[in-house]
Amino acid sequence: MSAPTHTVPARSGRAVPLPAGATLEIINPTGDQVVDTWALCPPDLDEHLSMEHTRTALGRLVPRVGDTLVSDRRRPLLTLAADTSPGVHDTLIAACDVARYRLLGCVDHHDNCHDNFHHALREIDLAPPPVLPAPLNLFMNVPWSADGELTFAAPPARPGDHVQLRAEVDLVVVLSACPQDILPVNGRHLTPTEIHYRVTTP
Repeated sequence: MSAPTHTVPARSGRAVPLPAGATLEIINPTGDQVVDTWALCPPDLDEHLSMEHTRTALGRLVPRVGDTLVSDRRRPLLTLAADTSPGVHDTLIAACDVARYRLLGCVDHHDNCHDNFHHALREIDLAPPPVLPAPLNLFMNVPWSADGELTFAAPPARPGDHVQLRAEVDLVVVLSACPQDILPVNGRHLTPTEIHYRVTTP
């Protein structure tokens, strides 16, 4: 029997317990949706997936299939087991928050990945860490130039593209369907959409 498919509604987040050896498949139904992704080690969540440590371990900015992503203690946490997309992801950009949207001109409250992270953990009775780690931004397209300039572009993923992340230790993974609708982070139509996920165990 295949694993059930779950939905994370547009602009919201979900915390997913992921035991060691299990695989989390994250599906991009439209191809346009960025998924901010975190992994934390239970029960106290004081060890987490670290983009800066992962870049050091891999020697590159974007993980490839077969690469293992590490924690802030340099311990293997997740392996990128499969990726049907063009392989464009981001490890540089911080999660969006209220302050970011104010800088972009928003006056009223705007949904954001920072709040999604906190709400998702509290929904499963876990206290969020005091400092939000930098996320793995799946499907996010942030091209960089030879002189170090960054731009925000639409994702090149196709409808139905997915990645599979295998847990090397027991984890809680937090997924946020990024609410960005000002920059073309979620496609040129500036419309955040839902994402799907499945968990399979050995």
